[in-house]
Amino acid sequence: MITRRQFFNASAAAMLGAALVSKGQAASLPEAPIQSKSVTQPPLVPPNGRPYQPVVTLNGWTLPWRTKNGWKEFHLIAEPVKREIAPGMMANLWGYNGQSPGPTIECVEGDKVRIFVTNKLPEHTTIHWHGVLLPNGMDGVGGLNQPHIAAGKTYVYEFVMKNSGTFMYHPHADEMVQMAMGMMGFIVVHPKNPNQYQVDRDFVFLINAFDIDPGSYTPRVNTMLDFNLWCWNSRVFPGIDPLVVRKDDRVRIRMGNLTMTNHPIHVHGHNFSVTCTDGGWVQKSAQWPETTVDMPIGALRAIEFVADAPGDWAFHCHKSHHVMNAMGHGVPTMIGVDHRGVAEKINKLLPEYMVMGERGMAEMGEMEMPLPDNTLPMMSGQGPFGPLEMGGMFTVVKIREGLARDDYADPGWYKHPKGSVAYEWKGDLPAS
Repeated sequence: MITRRQFFNASAAAMLGAALVSKGQAASLPEAPIQSKSVTQPPLVPPNGRPYQPVVTLNGWTLPWRTKNGWKEFHLIAEPVKREIAPGMMANLWGYNGQSPGPTIECVEGDKVRIFVTNKLPEHTTIHWHGVLLPNGMDGVGGLNQPHIAAGKTYVYEFVMKNSGTFMYHPHADEMVQMAMGMMGFIVVHPKNPNQYQVDRDFVFLINAFDIDPGSYTPRVNTMLDFNLWCWNSRVFPGIDPLVVRKDDRVRIRMGNLTMTNHPIHVHGHNFSVTCTDGGWVQKSAQWPETTVDMPIGALRAIEFVADAPGDWAFHCHKSHHVMNAMGHGVPTMIGVDHRGVAEKINKLLPEYMVMGERGMAEMGEMEMPLPDNTLPMMSGQGPFGPLEMGGMFTVVKIREGLARDDYADPGWYKHPKGSVAYEWKGDLPAS
């Protein structure tokens, strides 16, 4: 549940672009709602302004706003946050308004947008509005087109949303550290005409990654490639919520990649088209069917499909190491090595020692092994037929008949029609 924080009372002068804001203006900042829960929040139906179909942020929420003299005003607070990566693991991150990623900002093409950014980090920051076309002085690159936002200060960004589309925000100040700590958020700009590019369900999430040693809580910010937690919206499976969809809905999923590698994102049971990037909408004549979209570094993609096949369909990154949690890069391969005799000797000294990996790693999904504090098993999660043997960037698109238009509640596991599940061969076939 979103709680409201009291108006931020800035006693020191804040900055508006390059101009000072008076103390009276600073005292009238819009509210900065805070969210601490890591479950997917209901879509925020616009209370005013042009109508649109709101998005659903996977394991996140949309930032409320106020309207003032024709401007939509938002308030972001850059601050240290605690984020549950999945049940059993917490992380000390940096983010916005209580969460990492920060809340999604939604508005409409043509809106005049004013975004207040208050810095409660221990160092300076800025915000870059990735993909948004705006005046150079509002672009948010510290030192290049604005001063850095010092700790304790508030800056104001003002611009008109010229184009509808799929965008994001992130710092352009000490970027390696601040993005590695989780500072990012989504921006969705809806078309003026609510019937243009219309879908029934519209989901958004950002792809990010962390390197957090077992037993620790804070990411290693100097890591370049060897991350051990591959996340969607700072969550890993089994902590990523399902995407709940009504049968025959037209579904849009918007994704942004702020990791240091590309990600081939794959949907089971359906094909889709890429309909939007951070550069704009893709004309129908330029679209083609896919089941996997490669997410380049620093890019956004929106995919669309008709959910015409009921069931529980896997949705994941197709890099196999990215659907695992807390991987140890120095673990040797033991497949085919018979070390039972060695294990018996070790057991005399270490009674809890287990032989692992000589027949593959699937047994890790079946066994409950002791873990260090504040970490996750490499593969986990239970499905209706046993261990799912997944982690990281994995969730399920749950397509059901009979859902209400605004029903996003988890319907549980799919009940397969009789005779529609793969079965063990026992020498004969069932009667047709």
